[in-house]
Amino acid sequence: MARIELPPPSGMGEHVDWSLHRTPMAVGMGQLSEAVYGNTQLPVREREAARWTIALINHCEVCQDTRAKDATAHQIDEGFYAEVAGWATSEVLTTRERLAAEFAQRFALDHQGMDDEFWARLRAAFADDEVADLTMCCGMFLGLGRALAVVGVAPPDERILV
Repeated sequence: MARIELPPPSGMGEHVDWSLHRTPMAVGMGQLSEAVYGNTQLPVREREAARWTIALINHCEVCQDTRAKDATAHQIDEGFYAEVAGWATSEVLTTRERLAAEFAQRFALDHQGMDDEFWARLRAAFADDEVADLTMCCGMFLGLGRALAVVGVAPPDERILV
């Protein structure tokens, strides 16, 4: 249940309606989301490893209900999300998928703890433009997901596919 009074329903769901108290800002949030999902060059599994890690950290119901578009084509199922939840000990995820999840966790919980050893491992697997991409994705995932969790809105009836 939302922690603030919702404006009259827009037909888009609580995950959007709450932000319509400040429509110009809501438009910007939507544009940021579209920019990230529409322009990331990360493979879907790597992006989802980072997104899912932050969704769990944020305790965002909307984010935890969201799934990847064309999941089957990218070999993503509920087992993949379970593996990401235990990324540190996963023998199924690739090195890059584990690093994307680790980066997301550190980004959200201990950004100052990203030491030289971590950066060496990250940069051995990712090019600088990919690290920049991952950083921008995690910034959006953390910020917008945290906003949704703080306000306490429910996921829409129809699952969001990203």
